[in-house]
Amino acid sequence: MRLAGCVILVLLYSTSFAQNLVKYADPFVGTGGHGHTYPGATVPFGMVQLSPDNGTEGWDWCSGYNYGDSTIAGFSHTHLSGTGCGDWVDISVMPNTSLIPDKTDYFKIHFSHKNEVATPGFYSVKLDNGIQASLTATERCGLHKYEFPAGCNPVLRFELSFAINYDQAVKTRIIQLNDTTIVGYRYSKGWANVQQLYFAARVSKPIYKLHVYHNSRHKEVSQDDENGTVYNGELEFKDQQGKPILMKVALSSVSTDKALLALGEIKGWDFDQVKRAAAQKWENELDKIEVKTSDDHLKRIFYSGLYHTCMAPVIYSDADGKYKNAKGELKKMDKGQRYTVFSLWDTFRGLNPLFTLTQPERNVDILNSMLAFYDENGLLPVWDLSTWETGCMSGYHAVPVLADAILKNTAGLDPERAYAAMRKSAFQEIRGTPDYIKYGFLPQDKAGYSVTITLEYAYDDWCIAQVAKKLGKMDDYHEFMKRSEAYKLLYDQRTGFIRGKNSHGKWIEPFNPFFTSTAETSMYEEGNAWQYTFFVPHDVRGLASEMGGNEQFVRKLDSLFTASSSSARFEDGPPDVSGLIGQYAHGNEPSHHIAYMYSFVGQPWKTQERVRYILDSMYHDKPDGYAGNEDCGQMSAWAIWSMMGFYPANPASGEYVFGSPVFDEVTMKLPSNKQMVIKAKNNASDHPYIQSVTLNGKPYTKTYIDHATLLKGGVLEFVMSDKPNKEWGTKPEDWPSSASN
Repeated sequence: MRLAGCVILVLLYSTSFAQNLVKYADPFVGTGGHGHTYPGATVPFGMVQLSPDNGTEGWDWCSGYNYGDSTIAGFSHTHLSGTGCGDWVDISVMPNTSLIPDKTDYFKIHFSHKNEVATPGFYSVKLDNGIQASLTATERCGLHKYEFPAGCNPVLRFELSFAINYDQAVKTRIIQLNDTTIVGYRYSKGWANVQQLYFAARVSKPIYKLHVYHNSRHKEVSQDDENGTVYNGELEFKDQQGKPILMKVALSSVSTDKALLALGEIKGWDFDQVKRAAAQKWENELDKIEVKTSDDHLKRIFYSGLYHTCMAPVIYSDADGKYKNAKGELKKMDKGQRYTVFSLWDTFRGLNPLFTLTQPERNVDILNSMLAFYDENGLLPVWDLSTWETGCMSGYHAVPVLADAILKNTAGLDPERAYAAMRKSAFQEIRGTPDYIKYGFLPQDKAGYSVTITLEYAYDDWCIAQVAKKLGKMDDYHEFMKRSEAYKLLYDQRTGFIRGKNSHGKWIEPFNPFFTSTAETSMYEEGNAWQYTFFVPHDVRGLASEMGGNEQFVRKLDSLFTASSSSARFEDGPPDVSGLIGQYAHGNEPSHHIAYMYSFVGQPWKTQERVRYILDSMYHDKPDGYAGNEDCGQMSAWAIWSMMGFYPANPASGEYVFGSPVFDEVTMKLPSNKQMVIKAKNNASDHPYIQSVTLNGKPYTKTYIDHATLLKGGVLEFVMSDKPNKEWGTKPEDWPSSASN
């Protein structure tokens, strides 16, 4: 009995311990300012993102919700986290105490944040009309609970025409199968020009009547009516005397029949049970990295960030791996699930390398989803939304993601198949690539954003070269290494900046390094010469050599952080260029590796100083806690890496450059079934500088740790101080690698 009692106590303790991290993850972080996150209910990487929409359009409502708003127009089932373009918000449901009157705009109800709660996997709000709405979810099914005031005839409106920003419904249907079940679909176009989503909904109380309307809302029609293209519907119920109505809504990209099957993810009507299961899924994710600190503020920043690294990509296929792509083709993954929402211009930098450690199994499905996109479209995705190529942003950045996986020997990925796809992107006949190959850089008179595209293609080509070398394709290796030097052709010794040339080799005039613009005639995409001059992550010392040597390079880096931020010309500049420290723009991804570049040239104490300042000033545990768009997890990934003490400054190098750890101790659960414990001795908020490092008790002089060493696990200990150690990490043999060694 004593043994059994001890076992029970251990199990109780384990269960209790396993529920102690979700309280630090706040879904409201990033919902204010320009963060563009949503606060609603979802599970890690789930197909359903059940969240409120304010019914407001505009850039700061790309997720459908902004914390500064005070109305709700519905709770829709798909949302984008932190993007700079607005889309999805499919299958919107709006509760009311009576049939919703005809209006030319969306029906909205006011609410107060004091009546709003969000935790991972759960969202609840009491609307000013007295309705309490509570939401939770599984992977493909959302669960609603609505508590209506007594004395009303409850209504649940399916606003299939609801849309924000670029999105527009083109064809919808809603059909009643019985007194508790409806099915339907929403076809739409927007950022992704083809989107087709099917749904099935089942309620816990009998439907009194289904009202079906044309989009104009002025005419009720039969659900079999085919004269219109867009329909909305209202489920009317009899007075429930204050008892709740629950509703399951499941999604599928294939058919309403498959959506009906997905309803089976939720058994019965126990809302709290589904909520607890969702919280446990989040706990399992957060538990992969345990941090120790007496500062709960830092814990909230960290775990809110780790939460946001699990919001994209999202599942797109049914449980059996089947999905219908944007071409209308029914497909099935050979193994695993198909994913969509690939914000690769953002995430290749920090989020995807993080997945190799935190999502080893799921990451294989993500990688193979990119290859499935290649099989279906002939090229790897640039920005895949609903399996449609939006073509958003520059570069072919599926390449560094696949390269990183191959170079880290990821099981379940075919290197030869992936390499063929990578190489195809490098010889695509669109997006300025033929001229990039012809001239060795992209001339500005051949395409806009020419400098950005040249620099990003050059980096991607370096990644291809490393895979070619690993696979023994030495001719390709030499060709792509040569292409990776394209940045040198655009470095101007006179001005000290990388800038545009035309096809005759002449510099583009006039030139202002502060100028940034949204116009495609700009040389830089979402940035200026200050930020993009440093986008050579594969060859930092080669760039330093172009600038006259390491000391001159450091001076240029210093000037980036001290240049006047008010000198920037933003006449029609992108709002993405935010979070400015001088001309360093942490609110946008092209700057994310820059603070770590000092370590490549022997001044790691400056990396430590800059990184700690960025962490302290750009991340907060409040709705406006991000300096810019969260961008599908990249803004959070930078913080996750940097708070632990390192960052993949060159994402495909397999090297994690040391920064300035903020926690007393971090324990990472590794894919190798081992643990790496990272300790910061003499740690304090005013101790950003590394004095020394040991690995498993032995002195460690390198300013980075490589992936293979990290996977072995052990104890990595930093000794911190309030003063820089200008001796540690200064020898060239201790620097991170650079193409020009």
